[in-house]
Amino acid sequence: MYLFSDAITQLATDVIQESQKKGWYVATAESCTGGLIGGALTDIAGSSAVVDRGFITYTNKAKMQVLGVKAETLKAVGAVAEQTANEMALGAIRKSSANIAVAVTGIAGPGGTADKPGGRVHLAVANRDGVMEHRQMDYGDIGRLNVRLATVTTALEMLLKAAKS
Repeated sequence: MYLFSDAITQLATDVIQESQKKGWYVATAESCTGGLIGGALTDIAGSSAVVDRGFITYTNKAKMQVLGVKAETLKAVGAVAEQTANEMALGAIRKSSANIAVAVTGIAGPGGTADKPGGRVHLAVANRDGVMEHRQMDYGDIGRLNVRLATVTTALEMLLKAAKS
């Protein structure tokens, strides 16, 4: 079975096409998806004209070292939070040639807590002017793979919206 659905493939194609029309580069900063967003984008022929780079920052240490997420942020709100996703997206912009970047951090499951249940994901899209959009998604306890694929879909939708703006 192929990992990406037709819907994900179409979204990724649309992101590539819209970004290419503007001459834009895209970057990803991924935690819970582990590179799947970048994988969906680079699965599209011609993506090398648009995809600048992807950062897989699974640990807090990586988020700080690679993307510049503040230790204070992680201590105050943790990895799965709006501010963390925003800092990840801004870090991806700073550390790349991208015009737009998407960041995701969440709990794919199983597990979680009452405050941060399994299936909760924070996504942020940023450009060179700052954070454009944040979304908190509560996909629920739908299984690790399904949370990750739902996150890819949401991330691509957010990138497409940013590319069309």
